[in-house]
Amino acid sequence: MPQIDREGWEMSDAQGYGRDRQSAIYRAGVSGRRPAVPTDFAALSRLAKRKTTARGWAYVAGGAGSGATMRANRDAFDRWSIVPRMLRDVSERDLSVQLFGRRIPAPVLFAPIGAADLVHPSADIGIATAAARLGLPYMFSSQACTPMEQCAAAMGDAPRWFQLYWSTEEELVDSFLDRAKRCGAEAIVVTLDTTLLGWRPQDLNLGSLPFAQGRGIAQYTSDPRFRQMIRERVESGKDSGSAVSVTLSAIRALLSMSRRFPGSLLGNLRSPEPRAAVQTFLDTYSRPSLGWSDIATLRDRTDLPIVLKGVLHPDDARRAADSGVDGIVVSNHGGRQVDGSIAALDALAEIAPVVGDALTVLFDSGIRGGADVFKALALGADAVAVGRPYLYGLAVNGADGAHDAVADIVAEFDLTLGLSGHTSPASLTPDALRRTPTGSE
Repeated sequence: MPQIDREGWEMSDAQGYGRDRQSAIYRAGVSGRRPAVPTDFAALSRLAKRKTTARGWAYVAGGAGSGATMRANRDAFDRWSIVPRMLRDVSERDLSVQLFGRRIPAPVLFAPIGAADLVHPSADIGIATAAARLGLPYMFSSQACTPMEQCAAAMGDAPRWFQLYWSTEEELVDSFLDRAKRCGAEAIVVTLDTTLLGWRPQDLNLGSLPFAQGRGIAQYTSDPRFRQMIRERVESGKDSGSAVSVTLSAIRALLSMSRRFPGSLLGNLRSPEPRAAVQTFLDTYSRPSLGWSDIATLRDRTDLPIVLKGVLHPDDARRAADSGVDGIVVSNHGGRQVDGSIAALDALAEIAPVVGDALTVLFDSGIRGGADVFKALALGADAVAVGRPYLYGLAVNGADGAHDAVADIVAEFDLTLGLSGHTSPASLTPDALRRTPTGSE
């Protein structure tokens, strides 16, 4: 199949992107070739599930509690309808937006997702490669399977940000901030909504937490301060009295920890450090006491733009603006943290008018296609972050699959923009939408 931008996407190529990508697929179809990655989310999800283990699928596709928040995220998009306008010249469209001094070719980012090797062995390197090909920012996850420095090297000059889970160990926070700066991160995204892990029945019913097997903690095991914390734990004998039943599952867990810990497998199997690393991570990775006073310290700890992720209430958005941060991500963590939470899109509609131009407003949670991007931008987002679609693409076809899943979303957004009578993200306002009444309204 002819490839649109496997080798990168220059901003000058964004003109006509949706039509070009669509045409390439149709031309390949004449020769009997179909896209390796389905172009609609439902089919993509079905195929990704077949490619993924039960434990992997429970983690990446599951949500909090009954899944009500995940459903609410999608229902919120359905309540808004696009109102196309006719007889406007849309022959020239510019999808690009500027975020923190960097102009990117479309208002789409790769959201941070942890434990990506649950779906494909290329994990974060595959995602980083896909994002770099498109020229779109990738938010490196704190819960990555590959250290941020390796991902940065795979991306060349492409934009990257770093997502911070605020540890109980302040020196570790500083170490992460320093590493992010040195590997070229252009913003720090502080995730606020995971100071405790949400109740996730799909994982709980399997007794499966990736981090307990050493998955998704590579940012930590590659960090000099965390390695010091491991050594201190081993020297203290803190875990010496804790026995683990010798079962096949326990042996598999030990192998998983040892394979993912720096060093040789044989040496790690003989060492207490891989197990101590997991326990140290579980004890320190999040801080339930995190408050606004902690956020205020960031200005003295990094000169990178600061973005707060997980904002859902207008008062918190106002507080963020008053605190001097640079942006927020309106997000409910894709429905993974609080069952019965407000839909992220409903929160965006309330928050965007409150902050105005005081903050850069990003959005995630529920983006599945280009029409969703259109609606989020019309309701006040400056850009959106995509999560599950690219992860499912990764499961289906590695880095190429992650690339194609996001490229298809951008292509659909481009066509939706033009077909609705608009030529750039900046032209989108709430007037481009109508709220669809429901039975209760």
